[in-house]
Amino acid sequence: MTTTLENRSPLKPWAGVPSELSTAFRPHLDALAEEMIEEILAGIPEYSRPRDEEYARLVRLAVEGALHQFVDLIMDPDSSWEPVAAVYREIGRAEAREGRGLDILQTSLRLGARVAWRRLAAESERYDISRGTLASIAEAIFAFLDEIARAATEGYTRARAQEAGELEHRRRRLLDLLLAEPPAAPQAVADLARLAQWRVPRTVAAVVLYERGRRPFSQPSLPPDVLADVNRREPCLLVPDPDGPGRGRMLESALRDWVAALGPTVGTEEAAKSLRWAREALPLARRGILPSGRLIRCADHMPALVMFKDEELVRTVAELRLAPLRGVRPRHRERLMRTLLSCLQNGFNATEVAHRLHVHPQTVRYRLHQLQDLFGERLYDPEARMEMEMVLTVRLTEPAGDQSSD
Repeated sequence: MTTTLENRSPLKPWAGVPSELSTAFRPHLDALAEEMIEEILAGIPEYSRPRDEEYARLVRLAVEGALHQFVDLIMDPDSSWEPVAAVYREIGRAEAREGRGLDILQTSLRLGARVAWRRLAAESERYDISRGTLASIAEAIFAFLDEIARAATEGYTRARAQEAGELEHRRRRLLDLLLAEPPAAPQAVADLARLAQWRVPRTVAAVVLYERGRRPFSQPSLPPDVLADVNRREPCLLVPDPDGPGRGRMLESALRDWVAALGPTVGTEEAAKSLRWAREALPLARRGILPSGRLIRCADHMPALVMFKDEELVRTVAELRLAPLRGVRPRHRERLMRTLLSCLQNGFNATEVAHRLHVHPQTVRYRLHQLQDLFGERLYDPEARMEMEMVLTVRLTEPAGDQSSD
């Protein structure tokens, strides 16, 4: 239900102004309106638009409407506010469209009131207006200004909300367009980006996410250049310049209540590719295969992502390449697997492997001898080593039960 000025203001200070003054004031309203408009246009350059006939009409309608409304209220304190309220709601909408705040409008209202009061003070003796009546008129003017300012604020707020809704809709459409496959035409992206007030960057990365736990829904606090839609079936973001300074920390902080996977950095026209990799990572995080305590960066887990695109292939290659470990006790098997992976990653440098595994170098050498006994020359075959590193990377991210079930 819309709240109107009529039922919002129980105070009617103009009821204290003698009604006969309405008849005395009315013949002078046109001249007073001209004087007020002249002073407003001279005092507020933003309103001086000689070539904008529609805007000039709106300014005149606002001034004349306010004057006639005020005189009508003196005659009948219960007269309808709606005609002048509608004008000032439109004034508020116009200010929003112009991208201004309401401070300029407030200034124009004060200027107009000052002109009216100056004319009234000059004519007070002619109409035998007492000081008490002048005080009542002053109180009525202030109350009147509050009411029309409130109407303008109502129109301004509605316009800004509508504008924000339209902008959000355009940004969601832009997100869909950028993530489409095949890629949209660059000109179509550029045109919609301009309407969505989004500068097309050189690089982007997609993020897919789901909310962590069962706590109440929390909208992530993101900078305005990040395109986001967390209300869709698959919540996602598109982050411009993802490798820029502080961008990673920003995402970590904004998405702390979400499990989120960040796709690789790509050119803007390849955003859908980044989305595909992020989509591969998120299910693995939900299964506990990839760590989900922090933002999951796909670039850090490429071996697992590649291997898990075909899990049957992972198990087949694991059966083949890790077969020598099958007869080792499960707990010791995992130690040997971690040692082997670290050796493969660090060129079989026992000192470096010991540092990474937090064990003594002699322990590494002992385990390496065991691995050599188990794998023989295959341990140093380039192709086998590459496959083993990928398989071990994947297997060691699986839950312990899956590792020991060979």
